[in-house]
Amino acid sequence: METFKDLHKKIQEASLSDQDNGTPVKDLFEDFDKSQLNCLFTPDIHPVFWNLEACVTKATDSGVKISKDVQACMESLHGKKKLAYALIAPAFIGQFSDEVTPGMLRNAFKQMGFDGMVEVAVFADILTLKEALEFDQNINSESDYQLTSCCCPMWIAMIRKIYSDLMPHVPATVSPMIAAGRTVKILHPDALTVFIGPCVAKKAEAKEPDLKGAIDHVLTFQETKELFDLLNVDLTLFAANEKENSSKAGRIYARVGGVSEAVKNTVERLNPNRKIAIKTRQADGVVNCKAMVNELVSGQVTANFFEGMGCVGGCVGGPKSILDKDIAKDNVNTYGEKAIYPTPIDNPYVIELLHRLGFDTPESLVEDNKFFTRKF
Repeated sequence: METFKDLHKKIQEASLSDQDNGTPVKDLFEDFDKSQLNCLFTPDIHPVFWNLEACVTKATDSGVKISKDVQACMESLHGKKKLAYALIAPAFIGQFSDEVTPGMLRNAFKQMGFDGMVEVAVFADILTLKEALEFDQNINSESDYQLTSCCCPMWIAMIRKIYSDLMPHVPATVSPMIAAGRTVKILHPDALTVFIGPCVAKKAEAKEPDLKGAIDHVLTFQETKELFDLLNVDLTLFAANEKENSSKAGRIYARVGGVSEAVKNTVERLNPNRKIAIKTRQADGVVNCKAMVNELVSGQVTANFFEGMGCVGGCVGGPKSILDKDIAKDNVNTYGEKAIYPTPIDNPYVIELLHRLGFDTPESLVEDNKFFTRKF
């Protein structure tokens, strides 16, 4: 049975053959630093340095209002007995100033008492690979199609409520947020997981019956800034401890068209000569999403992969984003272009992470009915 390592090597060989430059193919694990996954597998412990009561008193005396979710997160973090993880959404680039790099954020969270910061883009990579494999397996005629995006709870809720007859076309895939939280909880069962992003709907998603338990707290970017301000954290003072373990595919999930572009590029990478080519269609904002689905139902479109995002612009247009959606989109695109790897099947960190989680073959990932899968 072909493994992900075999598939990766075959794709790299094909790419080099296309270039026809005679460059030898290097071994999969020759040039990447596995220690960059230590945050998940062998994290260092970082104690909390601040006093909860003093922070609350300071906020009260200065007239600063602390949201109930920020306070609940602070209480959990301050009282932690095990590990704590900040799981940050792909839309985070530039949200806390252009000067603040991902590495600075990582070190700031550690100073606050988190034992690791995980870019959820890595799990967007994994789900991109899963949906691309499912597309390649299930879309075999011109009438077949697939509905996504797993990352947007508003889109999924709309399909479930208004277009329930279409649910068989929706892959039973969890969102990258839930995938990240479940991974941490499997590796470290008592760990605290805090998701950070621009979306209010994620707070409800974390409490859905078939998903609850993966994420302990959801903070928006605005609430996270409140937390930084309350703890007097100057992000620009921290060293940049940069990591390169997500591909372009996972990084661009944050903007409209990102999911479909990621899956399209991955499908074409996996099977460039498939008989039925992937043809994508995207919509953002509830009104546009409904219009797209109505066109699909009435047979007015010929696409076979449909992406919906509840917010205009995608996640970068979320109600609790700090940045204007167009600026945030540019930041996301720039960060995507900086990625070393174009797709998750090119990304050795994804393959190594899947290996450590027990997924060594495409079949094992597609057939998974628990880890990265949900029950609608």
